Amino acid sequence: MYPKSFDNLITLFEKLPGVGNKTAQRYAFSLLDKSQDDINELVTNILSIKNIKRCKICGFLSDEDECLICKDKTRDASTIMVVAYPQDVVAVEKTQSYKGSYHVLNGLISSTKGIYPEDIDIDKLINRINQNTKEVIIATSPTLDGEMTALYLDKVLKDKGVLVTRLAHGLPMGSSLDYADDLTLIKALDNRRKIDENH
Repeated sequence: MYPKSFDNLITLFEKLPGVGNKTAQRYAFSLLDKSQDDINELVTNILSIKNIKRCKICGFLSDEDECLICKDKTRDASTIMVVAYPQDVVAVEKTQSYKGSYHVLNGLISSTKGIYPEDIDIDKLINRINQNTKEVIIATSPTLDGEMTALYLDKVLKDKGVLVTRLAHGLPMGSSLDYADDLTLIKALDNRRKIDENH
């Protein structure tokens, strides 16, 4: 019923996570009302997303080899917070209560999905830990995969002579870190503990 180009646009929007046909149609119709400049800006930004890299140190998103957080010399490099995905870094940063460094795994161990330790950036994390590292905070979401990943990390980091803690109170089981509100994340950060105390 719609022109082919409009139908194609709807189909493309439907490929985005969480976008059904009705939402895809709304997005497509909203673009009809945009100016040519707005459309050009949108297209330019979509094309430029392929220039985004993963920081060579922590794995967060960056326009350069190192992200802004790793370049920031005021951050406490002796503390490393391990998260699953880049959006988790953004969620924690919004709280403005953490001033350490990060390590993005870019995934979680999941036997059901066939994702194993070698498939995510655990080796890079192990290689980052040195005599200056005091604490590794495991901040994976409290889901089955998040817990499995946390337990594995605790096991492989035991011989590294570093304190390994896990975000605790405030994050309910089954929730995702990037959906938690600021206060919940602050509480979870403040009440972190050693992993073996939680089990």
